[in-house]
Amino acid sequence: MPLIKPFAGLRPRAEFAAQVLAPPYDVVTEDEARSRAAGRPWSFLHVSRPEIDLPRGTDPYAPEVYRKGRENFDGQIAAGVLARDPQPYYYLYRLVMGAHTQTGLVAAASVAAYESQRIRRHEHTRPDKEDDRVRQIEALNAQTGPVFLTYRHRAGIDRVVAEHTATSPEVDVTADDGVRHSLWVVRDPKAIRMLSDEFEAADCLYIADGHHRSAAAARVAAARRNHGVPGTDAAWEYFLSVIFPDDQMQILPYNRVVKDLNGMTPGRFVERVAAGFEVHPAAGAVTPARTGEFGMYCGGRWYRLVVRAQHVPPSDPVARLDVSLLAANLLEPILGIQDPRRDKRIDFVGGIRGVDALQRRVDSGDAAVAFSMFPTALCDLMAVADAGEVMPPKSTWFEPKLGDGLVSLPLG
Repeated sequence: MPLIKPFAGLRPRAEFAAQVLAPPYDVVTEDEARSRAAGRPWSFLHVSRPEIDLPRGTDPYAPEVYRKGRENFDGQIAAGVLARDPQPYYYLYRLVMGAHTQTGLVAAASVAAYESQRIRRHEHTRPDKEDDRVRQIEALNAQTGPVFLTYRHRAGIDRVVAEHTATSPEVDVTADDGVRHSLWVVRDPKAIRMLSDEFEAADCLYIADGHHRSAAAARVAAARRNHGVPGTDAAWEYFLSVIFPDDQMQILPYNRVVKDLNGMTPGRFVERVAAGFEVHPAAGAVTPARTGEFGMYCGGRWYRLVVRAQHVPPSDPVARLDVSLLAANLLEPILGIQDPRRDKRIDFVGGIRGVDALQRRVDSGDAAVAFSMFPTALCDLMAVADAGEVMPPKSTWFEPKLGDGLVSLPLG
């Protein structure tokens, strides 16, 4: 079974693309989804967050929510808003956010490769979130939320991408957040073969974002196999993906705020922190400039923290991560946060919001201390995945985010 393959995508006709394009289902609240979809009957949020079309207070995991999603999905197809391509193609998807540009390949990625670790993961998943994605895939009989993959860039792929993106895109939409989304269709059989061969020659792919979506796709495939559904190369043996080269990826920090100081005064807390870090008072907000450096806002002032060298493990790919160093030397021993995945005293703030958002959280009384982080490097993510290990929760924040609705993978 190939690592990736082209597929006959279900996508909006060009004149509807701007109306259909929506943010990923998991980066907006229900209220935000309702607001964004208001007056936009073809917004893909009606498919990905169908609870917005049901009474407020409806359980988002209730069966009627998934049925409503299928009804809305079928309605877009029946109205001709979404149409399926006549044969399998690859698609090139470009995101432009400010000065940053990245171009990836939209492809069907092999579930078997995911199961054998040729498509490598670096996060644990939560069963409830997996269950939700399984129910959504089964309800639609399609995969609509792409998994964000990356690979070590290859010159052969770069050449094909450059040649095709030199032409005008079939879709070119700027979303309301200012991010530009462009899509090209790769119809040329020679180019399709070249892309397939180049990716087949790659050692592996890495999941950047979308662990729950890929895990859910694998569960759907396993269930259909177990029920005797024929076809080793069936569409459900693959999952929808967008694959970007590593040299174009942008990772922002994933910052932390904690609600209390574990019974300490700010002064005593700072004294305790000095056991594991150099503590330097700062005149203003701190944006870390390198690994091993952190900003801390507490008691109305900023500090620059530098982890002491003896606390940095020499080779462990997980323990050397900044998120691990902060946890092992401060969050756990001083603030008593042993399980950041479940402890409600800690919250995580995407780097896209900036360090000013951290200060506001503390000044408002919503948190007692905030930490600004240096972004995790993609090579560190790959090293963790290569070792078969997992990263601590909320280690990476990728920007820009993939849009929903531009290409879907039908399973039947």
